[in-house]
Amino acid sequence: MAVPSFLARERIVARPGFNRWLIPPAALAVHLSIGQAYATSVYKVALVEHFDTGLTQIGIIFSIAIVMLGISAALFGTWVDRNGPRAAMFTSAVFWVSGFLVGSLGIYTEQLWLLYLGYGFLGGIGLGIGYISPVSTLIKWFPDRPGLATGMAIMGFGGGALIASPLSRQLMNWYDPGYDPAVAGTVPSGNAVAGLFLTLGLIYLVFMMFGAFIIRVPAADWRPHGFDPASVKAKSLVTTENVSANNAIKTPQFWLLWTVLFCNVTAGIGILEQAAPMIQDFFRTGETSTVLAATAAGFVGLLSLFNMAGRFVWSSTSDYIGRKPIYMVYLGVGIVLYIILATLGSTATWIFVVTAAIIISFYGGGFATVPAYLRDLFGTYQVGAIHGRLLTAWAAAGIAGPLIINGVLDSRGTPGQLTAGDYRPALFIMVGLLAVGFVANLLIKPVADKWFEPKPTDVPTAAAAPERSTVR
Repeated sequence: MAVPSFLARERIVARPGFNRWLIPPAALAVHLSIGQAYATSVYKVALVEHFDTGLTQIGIIFSIAIVMLGISAALFGTWVDRNGPRAAMFTSAVFWVSGFLVGSLGIYTEQLWLLYLGYGFLGGIGLGIGYISPVSTLIKWFPDRPGLATGMAIMGFGGGALIASPLSRQLMNWYDPGYDPAVAGTVPSGNAVAGLFLTLGLIYLVFMMFGAFIIRVPAADWRPHGFDPASVKAKSLVTTENVSANNAIKTPQFWLLWTVLFCNVTAGIGILEQAAPMIQDFFRTGETSTVLAATAAGFVGLLSLFNMAGRFVWSSTSDYIGRKPIYMVYLGVGIVLYIILATLGSTATWIFVVTAAIIISFYGGGFATVPAYLRDLFGTYQVGAIHGRLLTAWAAAGIAGPLIINGVLDSRGTPGQLTAGDYRPALFIMVGLLAVGFVANLLIKPVADKWFEPKPTDVPTAAAAPERSTVR
């Protein structure tokens, strides 16, 4: 699929002397925008009341968005690698903003299917393309620190709610003066949420276009000063060979890592999607919670901060201790933390907050580390496309996570009357999923030689050799 010339990869090749540290701000502009997906819990109850439906029906909006994220990332991964990040970021902005506009119309007209179509379907496509758009580029700019690079690329997605949560709260108060987030029990009107969607769409359009037009890709022969490509082989599981996207999905390593990501994401996404009402329910006495709506929204922002920090800190740490050991931490320690949350989380607010925050940092770290894990196993040749296909695990988790927690909660009571005990069955299900992911990670071994691409010296035609070193 051809793109307009002003979006073409050839137009954004960096000139000699370009500072690679100018690339992360472009990635953050896009990822902070699409990271709003993690702030949906702030207006979830408002949508339940506006459409007079249940948590599961509203949770489907988020599930559709995550499913479309995985599908679009898988389908367009090779297209993104071939056409470059500017075309991908521009396309992502168009879909993401369109999702908000159509979703706003759906809320105004009380047509839930338009919210599914807009924020879920269209917005989800924007999420998928935007999510993978800077990853391959940053890995190529930082071959000496792939964990750091992917952490920078993806931490913005985890931090999106840190901005969107308080901003959404204030905008809904502006559109509906009767809603006071500082007063327990107040819920914004549906029209306030519709106005919020319209405003956020326009704001994100500006920021995402800014990122699209400042992004650059390195020249084919560019290397960081003093970097020796052979040095990456020093760590376990790291290859200097390359595997194509089509061959990668035929290997057991791909599907084991798919299982690891699915389990880690399913466990974390249940908390994020239900964060604001969850902390209120854990500390509820009768029909009144000791946690105010404003405090719950602040908790969403705190989780976003840990989600964002975990993506950078844990992924960067993996450059030193390795990808496989860091996933043993995410999954193994995560099991212990979920048990603590289920059994002791309601005894003290600080226990709940600290435990949930660390869990979410592992959730974010898992996302940020997986592109570097893929680079270690399969090389840099089509890592963006492989990453896109692996994100189908996120799509599956986007269905499983909310369905598990919303299904359990719908069977236990109604929103506004749930307590900590109602959440325990779902939390113990998450413990089981993390155990499965832990075992899958232990089974990952180096990729067999038969899947490697021929080296340039083995290719009969001279034209094919430089093609492998370009951004595709």
